[in-house]
Amino acid sequence: MTPHERKTDLPAIEIFSGLSAAEKAAVAARLETLALRRGEVLVRQGDAADALYVVVSGRFAVMREGWRGPISEIGPGQPIGEIAFLTGGKRTATVTAMRDGLVLRLTREEFDELTEAHPMIWSALTVTLAHRLTEAASVLPPRPDARARTVCLIRAGGAPVPESFTRLLTGVLGAEARTLVVNSSNAADVLSGIASLDGADATRALNALESRYSHLLLIADQEVTPWTEKAIRHADLVLAAGRFGADPAPNALETLAAQFVAPDARRLVLLHDRRGRIQGTSRWLRDRDIAMHHHVALGDRGDVERLLRFINGTAVGLVACGGGAFCAAHIGVYKALAEMDVGFDIMGGTSAGSAMVAAFALGTDPDEIEESVHDMFVAHKAMRRYTWPRYSLLDHTNFDRQLKRYFDGIDIEDLWLPYFAVSTNLSRFRLNRHRIGPLWTAIRASSSIPVLLPPVYTHDGEMLVDGCLLDNVPVRTMQDIKTGPNVVVSFAIPELERFDVAYETLPSRAELVRLALNPMKREALPAAPGLIPVLLRSLMASRRDFQRDMASDDVLLVPPVPKNMGFLDWQRHRELCEGAYRWTLEEVSRLRALGRPPWIKGGGEGRPQ
Repeated sequence: MTPHERKTDLPAIEIFSGLSAAEKAAVAARLETLALRRGEVLVRQGDAADALYVVVSGRFAVMREGWRGPISEIGPGQPIGEIAFLTGGKRTATVTAMRDGLVLRLTREEFDELTEAHPMIWSALTVTLAHRLTEAASVLPPRPDARARTVCLIRAGGAPVPESFTRLLTGVLGAEARTLVVNSSNAADVLSGIASLDGADATRALNALESRYSHLLLIADQEVTPWTEKAIRHADLVLAAGRFGADPAPNALETLAAQFVAPDARRLVLLHDRRGRIQGTSRWLRDRDIAMHHHVALGDRGDVERLLRFINGTAVGLVACGGGAFCAAHIGVYKALAEMDVGFDIMGGTSAGSAMVAAFALGTDPDEIEESVHDMFVAHKAMRRYTWPRYSLLDHTNFDRQLKRYFDGIDIEDLWLPYFAVSTNLSRFRLNRHRIGPLWTAIRASSSIPVLLPPVYTHDGEMLVDGCLLDNVPVRTMQDIKTGPNVVVSFAIPELERFDVAYETLPSRAELVRLALNPMKREALPAAPGLIPVLLRSLMASRRDFQRDMASDDVLLVPPVPKNMGFLDWQRHRELCEGAYRWTLEEVSRLRALGRPPWIKGGGEGRPQ
């Protein structure tokens, strides 16, 4: 944090709006400009509020103990810590520079001298402070802006960034909004011949450009240079682009970025010569702590447009729920959405829903997926072979064998579209999110219905079962990964279902064995649900209220389930798929006619190839 100069003009911000011209001039004369580097802490929670700050340029993250991630961001023209300063309290949050920035500081000593010379300043500030306190008590903190306006492109691994990718990225950014590209060759001209890239003048110049352009694309040099360091420190987001097949070891530029930029503001872009099967992404992820990785085929504009949607916070997600055999409805829903040009940038799900979206992410045709469901669950009875109930009711080896036929040998990180599955970790009693590793294992863990199938055990001995226990519709997980709208699929499980069963008629063990062994007597058994329907209905009863997590631009689709269909009635998958397909066509047409939400008008973006 470096003092730079005295301020001569008072910024037009609310807390100073009630001052006279003379009072504003007096305040401005005492303001000091500070230059902060990315990552520097301006104020720390719990410290005495001994100064008032106003942001001139840059972005600052507001963090509070006990909260996950920033609770808000502060930008140019906004004050920092004015309530605690004016009331003489302590800092209620920690404020950190998200990139290089400039702030104005008014110390307690300067303020006391100022108000002694101009007593009316206190009266004006008191009125403004009352309004701010009222707002603070009644309004939730604004969500941080997910858009990255200034992006720094560096090379990842041992190869330079192909010029063709840089041109395509520039073209896609420019087509979406007004974009300026700055590199070491034109930086001096663009920044008006500043003397030093390390000074406040460079920070002020770069921030001034943001008022004229929607995006700044800062192209780093091939090696660490003063320009590269400034570009990394100033960026909202660092894209590290690596040529797949080159040396995957992190280079000096990536090491420098890791020093200044938090993992959630760093992304890895893996560039491929052509679209095809990917193997070996894990070697690139092993030594990197990043928010996400993205696969891009060189020359494929659609891949770069998808990357831009993640950068802008507009990536479209598909969230698939659990529900046993009901999950075949996802096939009909997806088929209808694909035909109506509603595409997706990322997919994730729970239980059988995780298997469905995995097939979608692989680019498998919906009709082919439906045939696979029939082959797996009807022809090969994947969930119909019972075993001695020592570890489970069903023979898991048959289920695993069928699952591996379709998903074995594929790692999640090698998928062209980002994907996740969720399971319940009974060792830690928390949700487990599968974003890397064998795809079939993630689906198997997410679908491990307790009692029906044995748990999946990790290499370190942790026990994983069906994700529906904690999150049957993983909207929150999707939101933790990316910002932007989602299509969310769920099923309307009947909340009231009555059973005409007299409890006292339930047979004893001996009577049950006698009746079960005599085919002529089986009709005498009470018409009470069996073990599996009771178990599955119990699991569905524990669903969390996912709709509280949904955003205003999300779309909830609840396709109809055929009457009297059970959770394990996989043989009815065709009936279910066809009904979901027709219903989705009608529902999306209805939404489009109403004009809400606007993004569901489609256009084919984000569809897997």
